[in-house]
Amino acid sequence: MTIEKTTIKDLVIINPTVFQDERGYFFEAYNKVKFNENGIMYDFIQDNQSFSKRGVIRGLHLQINPFAQAKLVRVLQGEILDVAVDLRKNSSTYGQHFSVVLSAENKKQLMVPPGFAHGFSVLSETASVLYKVDQVYHKESERGIRYDDATLNIDWQVEANEVIVSEKDMILPGFDGIDWEF
Repeated sequence: MTIEKTTIKDLVIINPTVFQDERGYFFEAYNKVKFNENGIMYDFIQDNQSFSKRGVIRGLHLQINPFAQAKLVRVLQGEILDVAVDLRKNSSTYGQHFSVVLSAENKKQLMVPPGFAHGFSVLSETASVLYKVDQVYHKESERGIRYDDATLNIDWQVEANEVIVSEKDMILPGFDGIDWEF
């Protein structure tokens, strides 16, 4: 397993070591000792899974303190563009976003720390996404930013006529309308 730094501090890509032979493959998706040795010290308490079809954009979602969540995101089937936005006001990359293609084929994972908004778009016909979190869901702490916010200007790599977004996500505020801090 290797840990790949991104352009945003604390946001890392996990590249598993994959063992393949004529039977198929095996890899460790999570190893607490190895994560801890690399400074990733979260205590994951819950796994969440979603299934979506092509063009679906989920996000940008987060929870504020004291229920802010770290997320370890991976794809079990299909391909997504995974996106994280730095919302830590004291960070030199505040307001910047990072995206990476995660797929069942490349087996990469994105480690999203607390203080980030997170979302993804589905690039394949369908995708199953699994993510670990280190904090329980807390409805009153739930927040979000509109996926098509002009300030963030995220390229979701989905044609406009293919985009499918929930009603809940359509009414989220833009980046300039957020009033929470980490």
